[in-house]
Amino acid sequence: MLSREAMLTHLRKHRPVIAPSMLKCDFGNLQNEVERIDAAGLPLYHLDVMDGNFVPNLSYGPMVIERLRKLTETPFDAHLMITDPAKYLDEYVKAGCEAITFHLEAVPDPTELLQAIRQQDVVSGLAINPGTPIEAAEPFLEYCDLLLIMSVNPGFGGQKFIPDVLPKMQRARQIAGKRLLISVDGGVAAGTIGQCASAGAEIFVAGSSIFDHADYRRAGDVLSSEALSCGSAA
Repeated sequence: MLSREAMLTHLRKHRPVIAPSMLKCDFGNLQNEVERIDAAGLPLYHLDVMDGNFVPNLSYGPMVIERLRKLTETPFDAHLMITDPAKYLDEYVKAGCEAITFHLEAVPDPTELLQAIRQQDVVSGLAINPGTPIEAAEPFLEYCDLLLIMSVNPGFGGQKFIPDVLPKMQRARQIAGKRLLISVDGGVAAGTIGQCASAGAEIFVAGSSIFDHADYRRAGDVLSSEALSCGSAA
């Protein structure tokens, strides 16, 4: 498991980061999926945790992530779409997550939790939904290592990209500079990833655009090429 600084170095080194969204993987053959992801050289697992309360769907929790951790050394970002993320912080750290991202909508003042994540030597991430203005997150960006901008409403995969979120990426980059890693989740595919890269995103959560293809490496390369051509690694 990487330290916070080592994780930040890893993410910056691999920009543009294509992060497969494990919500879309075949959980009936998880070991095979891990082998295919790692063989493709994809540098980050995006772990979608849903509680059926904060979002209208259920997925998995720290027990599954702990088992997954034993199958790969590739870093994990746990995206906690849950009502009380602070309550479960220690469990996700123990499960082996190098980054933990939670929603501003779940914790209106996230300062204490962002600091607690850093104190665990883990990358601190804050997510905002499409309907949340970037101004709501601005006071907390200094405590974030990573800002996840949702480009669909959280809870379900396969939704259409919402282009109205692009100015949020631009504004976050303007405020925080190169220090902040900007991630985007939802509808990321050929044709939309370039727009996100141009707006300042560096980490791209990809579900269908990876898992709907037979060759994960080729799918990732298509996404990376478009992102690079639009300047995401600048």
